[in-house]
Amino acid sequence: MDFNKFQQESRKTAIYPNVGSNITYPTLGLAGETGEVAEKIKKIVRDQDGIITDDNRKDIELELGDVLYYVASIASELKLSLNNVAIANINKLQSRKKRDALKGSGDKR
Repeated sequence: MDFNKFQQESRKTAIYPNVGSNITYPTLGLAGETGEVAEKIKKIVRDQDGIITDDNRKDIELELGDVLYYVASIASELKLSLNNVAIANINKLQSRKKRDALKGSGDKR
């Protein structure tokens, strides 16, 4: 499945106030889901000495799917193509690598 197909299919399940003109709801959802990913990793570090089991991997995979859903929802709210978002990110990273600018900080490096 490509990103645009995911975006189109996931959009069919969007149930929140003012779908199509509500950037706040999916942004808050993204923050919550990324927090859930972080919590799972934290507990693996705390309780399992950082050893990731197959069950952990599956749980994290499900949470990452939720993260992707909210990223797609935000892109849809902004009328952006998720494929274009991904392509722009790869282009940015490749440019930084070519210029030896992967390390450091700042969006414009």
